[in-house]
Amino acid sequence: MTETSPSQHQPHPPLRPHYETLDEKQRFLRDVFDKSAPFYEGIASWGFFGTGGWYRRGALRRAGLKPGMRVLDVATGTGPTARAIADVTKAPADLVCVEPSRGMLLESRKLLPEAAYLQAGADDLPLADATFDFLTMGFALRHVNSLDGTFREYHRVLKPGGKVLVLDVTKPENAFGIAMWRFYFRDVMPKVTKLFTRSTDASYLMSYYWDTMEQMIPPGDVIASLEGAGFKDVTRRLVLGCFSEYEAVKP
Repeated sequence: MTETSPSQHQPHPPLRPHYETLDEKQRFLRDVFDKSAPFYEGIASWGFFGTGGWYRRGALRRAGLKPGMRVLDVATGTGPTARAIADVTKAPADLVCVEPSRGMLLESRKLLPEAAYLQAGADDLPLADATFDFLTMGFALRHVNSLDGTFREYHRVLKPGGKVLVLDVTKPENAFGIAMWRFYFRDVMPKVTKLFTRSTDASYLMSYYWDTMEQMIPPGDVIASLEGAGFKDVTRRLVLGCFSEYEAVKP
């Protein structure tokens, strides 16, 4: 993983309570995700009140995912987006899952063994050009070093006419929404995670999540980075005031 130029779009500035440099960021993330992997599926389930699968399937269908498409899921984690893809396409064998954390990959493989798995980062995909019809990234854009480098890789591995769908949590636009968003993700999630998992590592990961969400660059910069990577028809759909669905097409 190479250091990112200041001229490139970063999802947020370096978070120095957690790491000092971008190279350290990736080592830090692999370590904390490996330690939290056994608990992560439960956190993702109760943290979003069991609606994660329903929401992901809806987002995928809104973006045009259909049976017969070859799909790449980047930063697959424990596989919630991958499983939603398999539900829509009915063909998990046509799905490739990429994830830098070995612990997360092992957890995902338990739940969706038919898919193919690769341990790699989003901005250095060990895959051939023009291979996939559809590419997804679910709630992990904040964990890359460079949006520009990541989106160039997405553009490279997609076939002409292929679509990318990036899901993420973004800061609400009104004061009440911001207050509720801050209360839940900053004050509730780390404490409830510690209560249910008894894991200091998992609770710490939720606190880190809050720091990344609070300092995430504006949606307009994400759109600009997608366009700069060569994508067209770039759009953002906002759901419930804080869930962003970025869509774009490779010409």
